[in-house]
Amino acid sequence: MSIASVLTDPDNILTVFVGGVVFATVLSVAIPLLNRTDLSRRMTSVSNRREELRRKSREALAGHGAAHSTSTLRHTDTGLYKTIVERLDLRRLLEDPKVVDKLAQAGFRGPGPVTTFYFFRFVAPFAFAIVIAFYLFLVNGFGLSTMLKVCACVGGMTLGYYAPNIYISNIAAKRRDSIVAGFPDALDLLLICVESGMSIEAALQKVSQEVGVSSIELAEELSLLVAELSYLPDRRLAYEGLSRRTNHPGIKSVSTAMIQAERYGTPLGGALRVMAKENRELRLAAAEKKAAALPAKLTVPMILFFLPVLFVVVLGPAIMKVTDLTAHHPM
Repeated sequence: MSIASVLTDPDNILTVFVGGVVFATVLSVAIPLLNRTDLSRRMTSVSNRREELRRKSREALAGHGAAHSTSTLRHTDTGLYKTIVERLDLRRLLEDPKVVDKLAQAGFRGPGPVTTFYFFRFVAPFAFAIVIAFYLFLVNGFGLSTMLKVCACVGGMTLGYYAPNIYISNIAAKRRDSIVAGFPDALDLLLICVESGMSIEAALQKVSQEVGVSSIELAEELSLLVAELSYLPDRRLAYEGLSRRTNHPGIKSVSTAMIQAERYGTPLGGALRVMAKENRELRLAAAEKKAAALPAKLTVPMILFFLPVLFVVVLGPAIMKVTDLTAHHPM
C-alpha cells in the first residue's frame, strides 16, 4: 500500500480527525493543571534586572565612563538566528518599525526576540510553500491543475509571511486581557498604599507582589515599571513605556495622570481614585458588551447542535410509535 493511498484514505483521515479532537479536549481540560507559571522565578528575574540597572546607573554617575556603562547595559544577542539575520541583512529586507513594540506587548524584550522574529518571518513563507507543494504535487492533488497548485503554494508563502505577526498578535492580545482584567483591582490597592504614605515605587512593588496571584503579567509589568523608575533619567519615560507595552486606553490614561501628577505636583491619590473608577467602568462595559453579543453568537451553535437533538428527543418516540402501528396494522 502506497503512502499516498494511506494519506488519502477516508477512514485514516477520520481517525486522525477524531484523534485530534480527543487530544484537544484532553489538553483543554489538563492545561490549567499544566500551566503552572513560576511567579517567584519571574519576579526574581525582574528583581535581578532592577538591581543591575541600579548598579550600572550608580557606576555611570560615579564616573566609571558613560560609554562603558551604556555598552554593558545592552542585552547581547548571539546564536544561529543572529548570524543568519546579519548575513542576509534581514533587518533591512524585512524592516518593521513596530516590531519592538509588538514584541514588548507580547512579553518579549531585548534584541534576541527581535532576531528570532525576523528569522522566522524569513523562513516561514518557504516552509509553508514547501509543505503545500509536497502535499499537492506528490501526495494528493485533489484534481487541481498545475496553475491552481502553484497559486496554492503562493498563498502558502503569503500565509507564512504573516504567520509570525499573527502569532505575536495572539500572544499580545491574551497578555493584554490578563493585564486589563486585574488592573482595576491593582489601582485600588495602589490607591490604598499611596494614601497610607508609601512612595510610588514602594506602592508599585507592594501591589506587584499582591496581584501576582490573579495576573502574573500585570505583576511583571509593575515590577518593570519600578525598575525603570529607578534607572531612567526621566520618570516620564517609565510611565510611557508601561502604556506602550500594554497598549490599552485605560492604562494609558493612568500613565498620563501619573506623569501630570509628578510634573505639576497635583495629589496622586485623587487622580488614582478617578482612574480606578474609570477602569472599573471600562471593565463593566466590556462585560456588558460580551453579554449582549452572546445571544447572536449562540444562534448558530443552537441551530447546528441543540435543535437536531431536541427534534430527535421530541419526535423520536412519536415516529417509533407510528412505525409500530403501521407494521402491526398495514393498510
